[in-house]
Amino acid sequence: MPLTCAIGDPHGRPDLLSAMLDAAAARGVDTVVCLGDYVDKGPDSAGVVRLLRRAQARARVICLAGNHDDMLVQAARDPARHAFWVERGGRATLASYGAWHAPDIPADDLGWLAGLPTLHEDRHRYYVHAGLRPGVPVEPENRHDRLWIREPFHSAGYDFGKHVVHGHARQRSGRPDLHRHRTNLDTDAWRSGILTAGLFDDAVPGGPVDLIVMTGPGHRLPSSRP
Repeated sequence: MPLTCAIGDPHGRPDLLSAMLDAAAARGVDTVVCLGDYVDKGPDSAGVVRLLRRAQARARVICLAGNHDDMLVQAARDPARHAFWVERGGRATLASYGAWHAPDIPADDLGWLAGLPTLHEDRHRYYVHAGLRPGVPVEPENRHDRLWIREPFHSAGYDFGKHVVHGHARQRSGRPDLHRHRTNLDTDAWRSGILTAGLFDDAVPGGPVDLIVMTGPGHRLPSSRP
């Protein structure tokens, strides 16, 4: 069966992402979709960008824009947005590049981030970083919603006609958030040390047929006890 592997937000964790890409290749997936937020917070944003750009040269790897990727691009273009980005994880990105300001990051990487699409669609699913607005047509693009939305997307239980696969809303439990009409794969990888991907059968609608979980160094997860 043709498979798509969707990978949650890596946020500066190339160690976990590299292992995940290897695991996806070993499972024989046809398409890898990365759901955004490659930069900020974690220790090596530069390494994540480098890894993904190389992966795209070797296989069908679709990288979607996340809100943090977009914040970096906007900070590089507009000095007035720089402090906002730095305080929301950008300081770690600057350190990974050995840079003081967003415009000091290599132009090739900034151009790659600026050109990322906000949506990937196949027969049965929409792949997007944050989500879609219930009751509103998917097209034309609403860039802000695709990168930033939380409510009413999370609570509406809305059927968009296709299953929505997204990240953006970190799951501090370290487990993905699975629903009838949407799948959230953001397991807070930079902090938890857990990166999660969903495997989707391209010929069958609905949620993942399997999950791939990569673990590495990270902060201890909160206790599950009451």
